[in-house]
Amino acid sequence: IGAGAGRALIPADDQAGATAIEYGLIAALVAVGAILAMTAFGGSLSAAATLAGWSALWLLLDAHGLTHQVVIQDASIEYRHPVTADFTVACTLPEASTVERFLTTLRERARARLELVATVGSPGREQVSFQGRYVALRP
Repeated sequence: IGAGAGRALIPADDQAGATAIEYGLIAALVAVGAILAMTAFGGSLSAAATLAGWSALWLLLDAHGLTHQVVIQDASIEYRHPVTADFTVACTLPEASTVERFLTTLRERARARLELVATVGSPGREQVSFQGRYVALRP
């Protein structure tokens, strides 16, 4: 999603899934960054990276039929270069054994933690690195 994107269709109900809402939130965060003289504001980048991690965990839980609440417990962020153009935010899940351990703990104890890494960057350049510890809790 680029700084100029800003267009997302958000359904009135949840039938289309949360993905459309998540993309809409990311587009809104990117738009805030674009307002600030086309240099992304650190708080917006942090929020976008936090949301990317939250979304990755929410989608993991959804794929396993789990409806736990997801909260962020702790995070750190490193701003390596100014973000002055379109950028993407990416978060990938850790290795399969870590994810399985997380899911097993969650099913046994009704809460579990997972550390995720998200990056913000433009083509060929990582500009921001984010590490967050997320907690899934039974509602």
